[in-house]
Amino acid sequence: MATGRGRLLLQHWLGLQALRLPLGGVGAAPGSGGFRKGAGVEFAASWTMLKQYARCGRKCEGPSAACSVSLDGMPPEILLKILSYLDAVTLLCAGCVNRRFYHLANDNFIWIRIYSTAFSPKRSSWKVNSVAKTAVSANLLSVEDKEAGYWKKEYITKQIASVKAALAQLLKPVSPYTGLPVKTKEAIRISGLGWVIILKEKSGREYVMEHVELSVNDSSVTIVWYGKNWPRLATLSTLNLCGVTPVFMDRSKIPTKNGPRWHSLIAKYSLSHFPESTMIGCDRLIRIFHLNPGLLVGLWKREEELAFVTANLHLHHLAERSTLGSAALPYELPPHTPRLDDTPEYGLHGYQLHVDMHSGGIFYLCSTFRNLFTKKGHIENGYAKLTVIHFKNNTEHLPLVGKVGLSWRTDVFDGCIKSCSIMDMTLLDEYGQPFWCFSSPVCMRSSPRPLDGPHFWGQTYDVDYVDSAGRLHMELVWITETEEHFIVSLVLYLSVAKINHWFGTRY
Repeated sequence: MATGRGRLLLQHWLGLQALRLPLGGVGAAPGSGGFRKGAGVEFAASWTMLKQYARCGRKCEGPSAACSVSLDGMPPEILLKILSYLDAVTLLCAGCVNRRFYHLANDNFIWIRIYSTAFSPKRSSWKVNSVAKTAVSANLLSVEDKEAGYWKKEYITKQIASVKAALAQLLKPVSPYTGLPVKTKEAIRISGLGWVIILKEKSGREYVMEHVELSVNDSSVTIVWYGKNWPRLATLSTLNLCGVTPVFMDRSKIPTKNGPRWHSLIAKYSLSHFPESTMIGCDRLIRIFHLNPGLLVGLWKREEELAFVTANLHLHHLAERSTLGSAALPYELPPHTPRLDDTPEYGLHGYQLHVDMHSGGIFYLCSTFRNLFTKKGHIENGYAKLTVIHFKNNTEHLPLVGKVGLSWRTDVFDGCIKSCSIMDMTLLDEYGQPFWCFSSPVCMRSSPRPLDGPHFWGQTYDVDYVDSAGRLHMELVWITETEEHFIVSLVLYLSVAKINHWFGTRY
């Protein structure tokens, strides 16, 4: 076999010399023996290498001889010829083998052929875009003037831009109830979007975990990670939540996890300490902790090690946050331009609220509230009080469907933690634009004080959530006769700073 390889390489060389064919693909200069001269590419060195292969082939007389021809020892010209037959994804993967292959896989002659094939000007039956055609021809003539890897960068940049444009078009239609895109599932499928968590040890070592489960809800996405090979919690320092998308997207093929992917940092969390204040529930096997924003961490009670991680991501700007950031920095939203209006108490009326409470595909609450408003007199301590469900109005009270509990599972055990769930909230302004959105685990905590007003037979509970945009406070009562929770009060406290920034007011 070695003899055959040596003779084959020698014949290939002699044939190319006789025909004087270019080896580098598009743009190879004729009359130069088929090779382009560059750093480390010399005619004599290549010829000497091939003669050594030929001598090696003559010496090796059987398949068991200790003589072989490796890709690493081949001349760069032959490797470039081989690489010229690869597609873009395979070529990028080949560039990760070692430093030599990285430089070879950056070859501009190979990449301009791929670029021209993918983005060649479209011709109609009656007209040819001569300007675009001339521009491509001029680029072909100036390949050697560009630095190595120039056309690879151009191809990747244009591919990413085309995918982003397709996603933006797909996410334009929005729901009149939630103000959120209605084709989120299709956008995730087409873009190949997924999510990973990167666990970083204090020593600097990293573990990349692919998600195990993914569910798309009306207003959020829930992603779950679990397995048997978690690193020890004591060695971990941070957890990075990232969106990942294939660099090259082919709609006719199912996205693969083995190809090159783009990482977009969504949030970074510290795992060095879990305060008791972040624990929202437990059962006989695990304790669960809430890390803001939207992360749920389950720890085994006995070992105090990771059992599972769940991320709850609101659909508002989800595609942008999961694709437009970098591996080190999250995506920053463009600056908001307020709509100025001289209407009295502008920015304090016309709100619409959509709120869900769910877990494991079971929805305990799914309600929409319209025409919500507040007044200047309800502004206190930097918050504007927006009452959604009035405690004294029995007609507004709402029941939760079923027994509330947060379902969890690993590859070994599963369970349900009582009184916990995932809450998705979307508050729209009077123009139907999302003003305040979140998706977060919440817990119904027993209220030590009796509710002011009508007497209820049953235990009372509070649900609270706080972030920079405002606070949510919900009061519930357990009705013993019907064995169900009723929401008897729901109040939003909107940050005045957020209102002034959003509407350009000065409250």
